[in-house]
Formats: sequence, structure tokens, C-alpha cells
Amino acid sequence: MHLVGLIEWLGENLLITLGGFLIGAAFGWFAQRSRFCLRSAVITFSRGRYDSTLAIWLFAFSAALIGTQLLIVSGLLDVSETKHLASAGSLSGSIIGGLMFGAGMILARGCSSRLLVLAATGNLRALLSGLIFAVIAQMSLHGLLSPVRDWLAGLWVVTPEDGTNLLERLALPQEAGIVIGVLWLAAGFWFARRNALGPRRILTGIMTGIVVAAGWLFTYSMSISSFNIIPVESLTFTGPSADTLMFVLEWPDKPYDFDVGLVPGVFVGSFLSAWFGRELKLQGFEGAHSMKRYIAGAALMGFGGMLAGGCAVGAGITGGSVFALVAWVALVSMWAGAMAADCIVDRNAICLPLPGRTVHGGSH
Repeated sequence: MHLVGLIEWLGENLLITLGGFLIGAAFGWFAQRSRFCLRSAVITFSRGRYDSTLAIWLFAFSAALIGTQLLIVSGLLDVSETKHLASAGSLSGSIIGGLMFGAGMILARGCSSRLLVLAATGNLRALLSGLIFAVIAQMSLHGLLSPVRDWLAGLWVVTPEDGTNLLERLALPQEAGIVIGVLWLAAGFWFARRNALGPRRILTGIMTGIVVAAGWLFTYSMSISSFNIIPVESLTFTGPSADTLMFVLEWPDKPYDFDVGLVPGVFVGSFLSAWFGRELKLQGFEGAHSMKRYIAGAALMGFGGMLAGGCAVGAGITGGSVFALVAWVALVSMWAGAMAADCIVDRNAICLPLPGRTVHGGSH
């Protein structure tokens, strides 16, 4: 995909920002329609319910893996120079940050991407939590918390020479990535059948993951068509949320980019999806305790996501789709942190299943 003509017409900065907006809008639409939510998937798995939210997450994850790996194998995408694979990564950051992020999304009743999607539908709890998430993320990147983040990230670092590509570390061919994705997809269909999930929900779950592959393809096409250096990336919400916050507070002194268009795009896409589905509804906090819980969860996600190198989508799905070692470690840590928080905080148990308790989905 060569974009030279569009670059000459619109200019590089406008095109990359517009592309981020459109890809974000597609993600917002499909994520809202499918009820995509890692928190809900973890809860249903932790409690042995295995309901439709687990199937949706598996569809999105597997579609991102398969789509991205097919692009790589076919020669349409090269991710070897992306920050996930070509730069040093922090295993300590992935583990500690992933655990914090997982616990935070249980407290805030949704990961950062889910909060953004819900905020667009009128959920004021999600809106406030998302703002706190962005503030803490910015503090962790350039502010008061950045020295702590740097210290924790430096405890255990892996370099490209050590092996940042999980497939290469396991001595597996690139095609193995497609096989692994197909296995996850098969698991999604198994759980979908178990829960009598309709074809529309299945399709929207798959399309949520396909958007991640589309993000990779678009930014790579921009990078090979542009005269300037454009990073090859896809969806993530920790850094872009912080950038969007600063964009609102202070006029940026740098050119627009993919991330600047992404967050507003997700918001607009989710809003339109909820509008057409007649699901717009103002929702507030249920009390002081609920508010404290959301704030604590958002803060944990803001710092944890920046430390882990991304959120549940940025590290878990986008980084996972290119088999970045630190991304897979972060994803496993997010699951572990979320399961532990669900057991201890919401069930007052030592990770023992309580079949009589109601599983709350990601619609809070």
C-alpha cells in the first residue's frame, strides 16, 4: 500500500493524523458493539463462568495475531524496526506494571480502552477515571513519577541481542505465529458456541482485532511512502491518552501524528455506535466508596501501563500481535494481577471460585 498520492494531496502530518482518527473510530465502533473488555474476560475466566466476554476477547486477540502475522509473512508489513522488537525492553516493567494495570482495571471496572469507549456512551465514571488515567500516565512519562518508573524499568532489561522476539527465542518460524493465532481463534469459537453467541457479536469481536492489524499496515505504508521518519505502530492508549491530555491543555509544539488522532477517533466511533444502537445513557457514581475505587484503579493503570510499555490493548494485543517478548509477559501479568484483585477485593477470597456470585461485565 503506497500512499504517495495521498501524502502529496493532504500532507504527511494531516494524513497520519486522519488515519489514526479513522482507525480509532473503527476500533471504537466495533469495541462498543462487541462489548470487548479484558476485565470482563478475566473475571469470567477467574470465576469459572467462561461466558461470551471471554469469547469476544479471544476473537479480538486471535484476529489481531492472524491478521498481523499474515501481513508479515506475505511481505506487506515489516515490524523488525518497531519499538517492540528493535529497542531494549523491560521485563521488570512488564511484570510489575502488568500486575498493577491488571489490578487497576478490576478496581476501575474496565481497562483504559474500555473506559474511553464507555465515556463516549455517557458513562461519567469512566470519563473521570479516564482523565485520571491520562494524568498519571503523563506524570509517569515526564513528570513526578518518571524517576520511579525509570528505576523499576531498569531492574531487568532485555536487549535485541538477548532476543525481543518471542518466536525467535523459541526457535519457531514466522508462520508459527499464524498457527498460534488460529488456535486462539478456535478457542474463541468453542466458547462462542458454548454461550450461543450470535454471528453479529462474533464478527464485531473479530473486527476489533482486525483494526489492530490495519493500524500496523497503515503506519508501515506511511513509513515507506514518506520522506520523514514515521514510526511503525498500531493501537495503544497509555501514551496517546497522555499526549491527548497535553494537546488539550497546551497547544503542541510538534507535528500531529497517529496517536493524536487515535483517542478522539475511538471516542467518536464509540459515540456513533452507541447513538445508532440507542445506548447513550448518562451514568454517575454510586457513592463515595465507588468513587475512591475508580480513582485508585485509574491511577494504578496509568502508572502500570506506562511502566509495562502499554495498556491491555497496546501491550496485550498490539505488542502481542508481533510476538514482542515484553508484551506477552505484560499480558500474562495483567491477567494475573486482575485475577488476584478480583479474588481478594471483589470476592474477599484467596482465589477460590464462588459460583453463587454474579459476574459483572464491562458495561459499568
